[in-house]
Amino acid sequence: MFKYALLDYFPKRKLHLASFDQQLVNHMILGFKDGRNVYTRWAARLFARALVFMDLSDTVIVCIPASTRFSHVRRWKMFAELLCRRSGAINGFDRVQVCGSRKRAHVTGDHELATNIKHYVHIDADFFRGRKVMVIDDICTTGQSSDAFIAAMQAAGATVTMAMFLAATKR
Repeated sequence: MFKYALLDYFPKRKLHLASFDQQLVNHMILGFKDGRNVYTRWAARLFARALVFMDLSDTVIVCIPASTRFSHVRRWKMFAELLCRRSGAINGFDRVQVCGSRKRAHVTGDHELATNIKHYVHIDADFFRGRKVMVIDDICTTGQSSDAFIAAMQAAGATVTMAMFLAATKR
């Protein structure tokens, strides 16, 4: 499976090493994570440009769930609608429901998602069985969250063909 990050992300502790342009990119990424509409549109355009030459008409786009239902809807609902409209992909947003909450791994350092995804996320296995899926997330640091979600999607019967990230944490 192909994994790709569009941008670099500098964590706060390394931000002093970043150029002015990279600090602006960080600001936009964090604005997207906060669900600000202007950055949601920016991120959807960025992904759409990266995917412009791919035929996604039979591919479902699914965003990796945020830590709470509120954060998940705020961050991903409009993004998924915009990206699917621009790319021709099938929107899988409503087929993955966040039912509980989890600790935010980037805050706690505890990658709880890897062990308890079934406790806070419901995946519509009837819908995903036999479908091609592209998984999208905001920031990839260790890859544990994406790997756990991809495994859950595959357990639901989906064929995950690609994972894309808005950014990868610069080490």
